[in-house]
Amino acid sequence: MENIMTNRLDRGFFKYQKEFEDKALDVLRGGWYVLGKEVSAFEQEFADYVGAKYAVGLGNGLDALWIAFRVLGIGKGDEVIVQGNTYIASVMGITINGATPVFVEPDEYFNIDASKIEEKITDKTKAILVVHLYGQASNMTPVVELCKKYNLRLVEDCAQSHGAKHKGQTTGTFGDIGCFSFYPSKNLGAFGDGGAIVTNDKKIADDVKVFRNYGSEKRYYNRVVGTNSRLDEIQAGLLRVRLSHMQELEDEKREICNRYLKELNNPLIELPKIREGSTHIWHQFVIKCETRDDLIEYLNKKNISTIIHYPIPPHLSEAYQYLGVKEGSLPITEKYAKTVLSIPLYNGLTKEEQDYVIEALNAYKL
Repeated sequence: MENIMTNRLDRGFFKYQKEFEDKALDVLRGGWYVLGKEVSAFEQEFADYVGAKYAVGLGNGLDALWIAFRVLGIGKGDEVIVQGNTYIASVMGITINGATPVFVEPDEYFNIDASKIEEKITDKTKAILVVHLYGQASNMTPVVELCKKYNLRLVEDCAQSHGAKHKGQTTGTFGDIGCFSFYPSKNLGAFGDGGAIVTNDKKIADDVKVFRNYGSEKRYYNRVVGTNSRLDEIQAGLLRVRLSHMQELEDEKREICNRYLKELNNPLIELPKIREGSTHIWHQFVIKCETRDDLIEYLNKKNISTIIHYPIPPHLSEAYQYLGVKEGSLPITEKYAKTVLSIPLYNGLTKEEQDYVIEALNAYKL
């Protein structure tokens, strides 16, 4: 068996090759490449897809995060509660604005443990950032209640959860702002960087539109000191193509993961859990293994690639040593960092490849 990659983007392209190529040529021949009709159309279609009133296309997912906190007025002296076991970009969205992240442990579903949030709230707390990690919707009901009780802003990091739902409601629509990434590996992936903010608040949407374009409502008339973070026309057009096939793409991934859940059976490997009332779009299929390094070496010999999401929790990264959050302070987060492993999962993963991965994992022993 040739090497089975953790993710393959080419198969997702070839699946709809003619549509992608026709759209790219259409945009190129149209002669308008930034903030044109493709971006406007995608923003409307994506807002409809998630069930929000407004969507604003941006340069990438990190921009969506830090711009979200910027337009909400959260900065120096403010605290934002976030789970410890997230990608560092989630935390950067907070700290770029001068605010301080306050970490909470994850639950058994890899998402924020809502029962541990309230004890972290202080008079400096201004917002909660929920990260719907790996594609599963978080337990949003108690989080929304806490935000109402303490008058806190609610921002959702949906970089990995396009279309996932909690009790029938799509991620990104529970709070003030939902932040999305369209990095190529995402379920709704572009062919380069891209991101978006969704909201039901017209003022927030308008503020983000101004902020992404140098703080300008009208050319050369700048209302605020903004930034340059614009989803370009080609990426918006290509995202429109992929968005039109999202249900089919999601169903294919779910079918693969249902096979994994049903057929993987090894006492050394712990499979991911799905929360009752939440849906999972399977951005990643993340197992846990106490002997992870040995498992990685074993799979490498069988030409099966894996990746760790994520080996170093943000609080232990060199970048955030200044926060003073010491090793051992978030034991569940740190345990996950030592045991999680993402196995091959992508649109176009063949049945034969799935068979090979399942057989290899089931045969693993110490």
